[in-house]
Amino acid sequence: MPSNEGRGYVLRRIMRRAMRHAHMLGAQDPVMFKLVPALVRQMGAAYPELGRAQSMIEETLKLEETRFKQTLDRGLRLLDDELSRLPEGAALPGAAAFKLYDTYGFPLDLTQDALREKGRTVETGGFDTAMAEQKAKARAAWAGSGETADATIWFDLADKHGASEFLGYDTEVAEGQILSLVRDGSAVGSAKEGESVQIVVNQTPFYAESGGQIGDTGLIKTESGAARVTDTKKVSGLFIHFAEVTMGEISRGQGAQLSVDHARRSSIRANHSATHLLHEALRHALGDHVAQRGSLNADDRLRFDFSHNKAVSPEELAQVESEVNSYIRQNTPVETRVMSPDDARALGAQALFGEKYGDEVRVVSMGRQEGSGKGLDQATYSLELCGGTHVARTGDIGAFVLLGDSASSAGVRRIEALTGSEALAYLRNSENQLSEIAGALKAQAGEVVSRVKALADERKALANEVAQLKRQLAMGGAGDAEAKDINGIKVIARRFDGVSGKELGPLVDELKAKLGSGAVVALTDADGKATVAAGVTADLTEKLSAVELVQTAVAALGGKGGGGRPDRAQGGAPSLDGADAAIAAVEALIGSRA
Repeated sequence: MPSNEGRGYVLRRIMRRAMRHAHMLGAQDPVMFKLVPALVRQMGAAYPELGRAQSMIEETLKLEETRFKQTLDRGLRLLDDELSRLPEGAALPGAAAFKLYDTYGFPLDLTQDALREKGRTVETGGFDTAMAEQKAKARAAWAGSGETADATIWFDLADKHGASEFLGYDTEVAEGQILSLVRDGSAVGSAKEGESVQIVVNQTPFYAESGGQIGDTGLIKTESGAARVTDTKKVSGLFIHFAEVTMGEISRGQGAQLSVDHARRSSIRANHSATHLLHEALRHALGDHVAQRGSLNADDRLRFDFSHNKAVSPEELAQVESEVNSYIRQNTPVETRVMSPDDARALGAQALFGEKYGDEVRVVSMGRQEGSGKGLDQATYSLELCGGTHVARTGDIGAFVLLGDSASSAGVRRIEALTGSEALAYLRNSENQLSEIAGALKAQAGEVVSRVKALADERKALANEVAQLKRQLAMGGAGDAEAKDINGIKVIARRFDGVSGKELGPLVDELKAKLGSGAVVALTDADGKATVAAGVTADLTEKLSAVELVQTAVAALGGKGGGGRPDRAQGGAPSLDGADAAIAAVEALIGSRA
């Protein structure tokens, strides 16, 4: 997948070179995604993943090209701004080219191409210097970033001991031997009560954070002490147990009993299995282009990022939630098989597109749906490549509640959800809140929505009535009696206290109607800031503009701007200090135009 780092960045650069040529050929709209069907026909036999991921590739290409055209347009404008500050024919400084690249995503080769058409070049030495400085800063930041600061020791230990053996698919309790203890980036022989240490064991039931599933916690005991495991991570095949010694002393070479926190692991498993059902339900509701772009499977919630370029509607969310719960209620076994990646794909297993897999993969299947189009009575609902831990039966998930949909990044949506006891607690809390609301409204729970709508309508009607009364009070007989004649033009220019900025426009309209012919300028600060509104009757707009009246008053109040139409305009200022001066400036302007 195109991204801003690693191989994804290389891919994005290659794609953008092609997109730039399409742009130079005159393509105004994204065009590359339209070529995917021809690509699949031409090369799909050799690369069957193109056909399997066609919908997602098309969506990704369309989004990338749309974003790139925005980058291209913005970068060219910024480039012109930089060139306007340079002498004619001068090379663009490398620092400026790097700023275009680093801040605005405008690659050096695009900058060079754009300048070549103008007969200019880039001072590449300065660009290389700026790039080297940024890389040096990045390396320094990585070297001092917490857990990664001592990363090199894990590679040394992996060379010495080999990869840890993971037993956690089959058990949550196991025996093992402590191979190494690491504290503050260095290997130590032992750790005492109160000390934090990282423990490496030859075999472990603890799952290390991977594939969106968080690491296990639990307890490690030896004959001389015990340690509470707070997290588990994996580096170069080693399972690293982050722990705090809670009793006695533990030493390298000791035998140990390892126990995973069962309740926490059960919750994590439920959330992970639910993401598989969620993924398939999203594909059913939104289309085959949906593909996983990230996930979090924690003990208290799950988060699932997926490719989709618009918000998921409430109706679609309801469909997804209902479908997931229906397969939970089936309570069918969750089956795991180990096979080659090719065999897994032949079965139709969903892989995380762009990920590399080894010689063997774990294929997790769950749910049964009637009919498959293959002559079978039943077919597997969800079939995915996954190395995480899962429930034994779908019913173990308990319940599934969607919390909502939001944007994660461009072309990627994010859904958060709860399962099991967390889902039930959420529903119970929602029910309690509904009961409280119903009690406050003195209504039954089923009547709450209609009662709230009625109250909202009543509030809106009362607000309109109050606004009307405020306008009437503010006018206080304004009109001909208060109008000032300025060289034959009737003018009302005054401050109105207690009137909101929202009400000022309708007040100006009423005063205009009362004048018949003339100009109105009204000022207020009821909303914590000054608002100026102006109106000019239609017969005077050719020689007098409401926009100009507003801008004059706003400038006198220390503000800027103001806009609208010749007959009606509005603007704002920091405060009404100087209101008299603003009114005088407006009247002077009207006098000069009369």
